[in-house]
Amino acid sequence: MKKHYLLILLTLLWAFSSAEEPAAWIRINQLGYLPDGIKVAVWGAKSGAMPSSFQLIEASHHKVVYTGSTGKAFGSYGPFTQTCRLNFTSFKKTGTYYLQAGPARSPVFRIGDSVYTGAADIALRYMRQQRSGFNPFLKDSCHTRDGYTMYGPMPDSTYIDVAGGWHDASDYLQYVTTSANAAWHLLAAYRDFPATFGDHYAANGLEGSNHVKDVLDEARWGLDWLLKMHPAKNIMFNQIADDRDHHGMRLPGMDDFYGKGFERPVYFCTGAPQGLGKYKNKSTGVASTAGKFASAFALGYTILRQQDSAYARRLYSRALSAYAMGLRQPGVCQTASVLSPYIYAEENWTDDMELAAATLSDMLRQPQYQQQAWEYAQQEKITPWLGTDTASHYQWYPFINLGHYALARQLDGEKRKAVTGFYKTGIDKVWQKAKQNAFYRGVPFIWCSNNLTTAFAIQCYWYQQLTGDTAFAELEQANTDWLFGCNPWGTSMVYGLPDSGDTPADPHSAFSHLGHYPIDGGLVDGPVYTSIYKNLIGIKLSKPDTYAPFQSDLAVYHDDNGDYSTNEPTMDGTASLVYLLAAKDNESRKKAFSYVHGGIIRGDSTRRELTLVFTGDEFNDGGEAIYEALRQQQTPAAFFLTGKFYANPDNKALIKKLKDAGHYLGPHSDQHLQYCDWSNRDSLLVTRADFEKDLNANYHRMALLGIDRSKARYFLPAYEWYNDSIAAWTKASGRQLICFTPGTRSNADYTFPGMGARYRPSEEIFNSIITTARQQPGGLNGYLLLLHIGSDPRRKDKFYQRLPELITALKNQGYRMVGLETLLK
Repeated sequence: MKKHYLLILLTLLWAFSSAEEPAAWIRINQLGYLPDGIKVAVWGAKSGAMPSSFQLIEASHHKVVYTGSTGKAFGSYGPFTQTCRLNFTSFKKTGTYYLQAGPARSPVFRIGDSVYTGAADIALRYMRQQRSGFNPFLKDSCHTRDGYTMYGPMPDSTYIDVAGGWHDASDYLQYVTTSANAAWHLLAAYRDFPATFGDHYAANGLEGSNHVKDVLDEARWGLDWLLKMHPAKNIMFNQIADDRDHHGMRLPGMDDFYGKGFERPVYFCTGAPQGLGKYKNKSTGVASTAGKFASAFALGYTILRQQDSAYARRLYSRALSAYAMGLRQPGVCQTASVLSPYIYAEENWTDDMELAAATLSDMLRQPQYQQQAWEYAQQEKITPWLGTDTASHYQWYPFINLGHYALARQLDGEKRKAVTGFYKTGIDKVWQKAKQNAFYRGVPFIWCSNNLTTAFAIQCYWYQQLTGDTAFAELEQANTDWLFGCNPWGTSMVYGLPDSGDTPADPHSAFSHLGHYPIDGGLVDGPVYTSIYKNLIGIKLSKPDTYAPFQSDLAVYHDDNGDYSTNEPTMDGTASLVYLLAAKDNESRKKAFSYVHGGIIRGDSTRRELTLVFTGDEFNDGGEAIYEALRQQQTPAAFFLTGKFYANPDNKALIKKLKDAGHYLGPHSDQHLQYCDWSNRDSLLVTRADFEKDLNANYHRMALLGIDRSKARYFLPAYEWYNDSIAAWTKASGRQLICFTPGTRSNADYTFPGMGARYRPSEEIFNSIITTARQQPGGLNGYLLLLHIGSDPRRKDKFYQRLPELITALKNQGYRMVGLETLLK
């Protein structure tokens, strides 16, 4: 009997040991895919033929729900001898699925609107954990004695209070270069996607709501430290500590090896080479640092001026003084070292000054700053690493030109096309490399390759937002997918995201390695060229390599605390990731139109589209001019007209032309009824029977002119004034109530001087629309921009005469004017 059991055991052991390693794998975005987004996985094999098709399979019942062709064979890449892209974008049903291609099966993943929900807030956890001064994660303080000055106008070793800010990575150095960039990204994420973020933490980082979005609390933590580092008009510091920090892995607060107890050196921005030991940097000025200071302060002022005016005034002052220092001392301000040539060897600075000038233009509304930003933009049209195979450590930083986005938002016409063209050219340089492989990988495998990947995805996103051009949408998504598992190693590059996925478990971090603390949300450096890895000093893996089957002569990635080159999380990369994840979460809100009292007042705020809406009752003096402007500009529009307007014989020819041109024609109440009280909106002035009778009469007059009521299902109420009851009655009749998007004052084009303070001249209305288009979060995306087809004769300043100019200006800003049904589909 014992021999029998032994035989069984030996048979099982033999079967296990002789089992073949899988020959093919399917790599996915482990976070999942948006229903209306691009959905692509990558199949890769080490041997065998490429399958001709693949299946999308519902996970719980193992039912095939979609079959697609594997399409083009991309050939070898990294560890794989054959690869292809599995595109299932056309499948939009939410659920839980896996992919099958031949014998290869993917991990299970979700398709749903919420796959990115909360992800940006998770990345913020790492930012809070990186705080210096009071650290809310440890509930303790560190580096409270920063620091003593070097190279300053004051005597060396003078004490200055610069405690605070964020540690740069798993080391505890602190650089203005990365911190100002991080603060700017957090502020921009709040400005552009406020709905994405929660309020679960206080300003000090401890749990508890303070009625401020957590991303804004974190940005302000960075701004507080930056103010300390630029404390006066002509005093600016660049960094705390130096490469002596690389003394060994330790938890924060143990830095007593700089010669003055627990004080650390603080380097003054001189604009000249620095270095306290053998090695000197190659600084040529201060503009790279000054520009980053100025842009963070100016954006902070713009966002915080209404919430905290005293604090905002400090930001205002320091934004101007920092920019002035950059103008006086052009050039790069590199970081300093002592023991080794380890520095951030930044070589560009005009991009920083472009961003500063553009952000100051937003802050001050003074044309000289926009002109200066334009001039700086000509000096670095394309970020130099784009399309190349390599670059030095932080040689071109930030990793994309943020200034182009800030400037393009303000420009019109040819200048706007030129700046967005700079983005397009840079993206296309990467695309020429990326399209050669199945992962669409065109970002070089240098240190912090994940930071470059994140930044490049943001540049693709901004280009599409500025222009409406979707040519690089799949490339953008491929770079996002790469970060979350659609890469040769099949792992997410973000600690703990998703929580049930294959993510870094043993990063190069004292928090996780010594303290055994999770570093949720931290973006690790990412793969490096194998040639780089083999030449690094001091790397020794602490355990067998989990990803050994997927290392190659091209690139390596190790989930091992011993590899500081691929698996160290960085603060600035994570801050950029916060912005990217917020953008992706915002994309999932496409169908979330804005409603007020049951009426749609705005369409999809993620798309650069809007609809021109005209209402009319007794006046029609602008009809012919509006029709002609729309015809010449080839612009669709929607017209909501009362029964009185439709019944007026003088309007018959105009209505026919509008109808023949394909413009939307809808109801606006037959007799232009006021439905509810002006001061008490809940107080109805009509009965339901009155409402329905009047609306049906409106439709009857439309039918007499050949307008099919079944194709006019949207209703815009008279006076643009209604309540929940009116919206409910509209819905009960099989129609949807809509109204205009407020905020631009466009609807004030009916006013005339006799109305006193209510009167709005056309110049004010025009400027208000353009300012909203450029400056407000989301601009005019999804707007129902309401104007009137005519106005009282007492208004001599007719706004419709400026319609051609308005349409041209909006088109130059990248807006598409679409039909109503397109906007609201």
